[in-house]
Amino acid sequence: MATEYLSEKHLRGFDKYKYNAKDTSPLSIYVMHPFWNSVVKIFPDWFAPNLMTFLGFLILVLSFILLSLADWSYYASSRTYPQHPPVSNLVFLIIGVGLFVAHTLDGIDGKQARRTNSSSPLGELFDHGSDSVISCLLPIGVYSIFGRDEKDYGANILLLYLIVCVISATFYISHWEKYLTGVMFLPWAYDFSQLALVVIYIITSIFGYEIWKGTYAFGFEFRYLFVLTTMGGSVVLSLPNTIWNIYVSYRDGTGKNRSFFHAVEPAIPAVLLFVVASLWAFLSPTDILQLEPRIFCLTVGIIMSNICCHLIISQMTETRAKCFNWLLVPLMIVATLSVSTNLGSLELYLLYCLAAVALILHFHYACSVVVQLADHFNIYVFSLEKRSPKAARVSNGTK
Repeated sequence: MATEYLSEKHLRGFDKYKYNAKDTSPLSIYVMHPFWNSVVKIFPDWFAPNLMTFLGFLILVLSFILLSLADWSYYASSRTYPQHPPVSNLVFLIIGVGLFVAHTLDGIDGKQARRTNSSSPLGELFDHGSDSVISCLLPIGVYSIFGRDEKDYGANILLLYLIVCVISATFYISHWEKYLTGVMFLPWAYDFSQLALVVIYIITSIFGYEIWKGTYAFGFEFRYLFVLTTMGGSVVLSLPNTIWNIYVSYRDGTGKNRSFFHAVEPAIPAVLLFVVASLWAFLSPTDILQLEPRIFCLTVGIIMSNICCHLIISQMTETRAKCFNWLLVPLMIVATLSVSTNLGSLELYLLYCLAAVALILHFHYACSVVVQLADHFNIYVFSLEKRSPKAARVSNGTK
């Protein structure tokens, strides 16, 4: 029997949950939604929305693995390290096409749910939980286009870590906003960033990574232009709207009207994560971030995804958000040991162990929650077939 992470209070909250979202992005309204409305009609009525979500997630995970195998250390896009062969243009093409397909599946899963009258809180949680993982995989992957060799128009690994933190935080803040306002205001930066990455991958597949080695308009180099647009887009397009929406909800009494302490509670585990991880990165005797940037950033992203999933459940079930996440404990232990003692090569192995623990515990949590909700609502996760009462598994005393 799967571990039951959801309490009776959570399940009652899911029973009462109603989806409430607003999408004001011009790109989404005038371009993407009309396109998605046409694409969703291609799929048969028996095709489960959660299967669309999972296929999109799987495509991006496989793309991440493919690019990691081709350029583990971020030297493949450097012309001064010939011992590291460049990533094949075909790989960039596959990843670009895969990203577009995954983004399309992410855009039509909700439409398929409404089209087949199969919308459920499980579908939304499954969708947003998957997105919380992808929000860290995408920047870790795209960094391979310009690489880490600063002598050849690459960017310092610290910028990669900063981008991962900013994008993960932006995703988290959008759900924190819903926790306070009761409305999911879909961020403008989402569609823009996804399509921009598709274009970048396709251009790279045609002209090679060398196309980004140079100075462009107004003296900008691509590495800095990418960083500025990525972080600027996340902050400028999202943060002001978030602050305004929260202010209006308190001013007009349209939100949850939580007390100041309850309102800031969700920030505590996220801030702890970034503070502890950053101190470890900067104070590490072996310079662990430079030594193994891909695993370090992935570990931070997975822990952040777990924190985000807990917040998503809290805002969907009208329960109080947790101010601590237990995945922070192994991170704090490993970071403290690494910084306070000279572990040498052992620090790297501790990072690998931490990454494995974070991945296993997070996906155990995610799978267990999905199974528990499917049992509670008496539905199949990846099928629209009706589940008979006898097929329903007991979940917290309910069927």
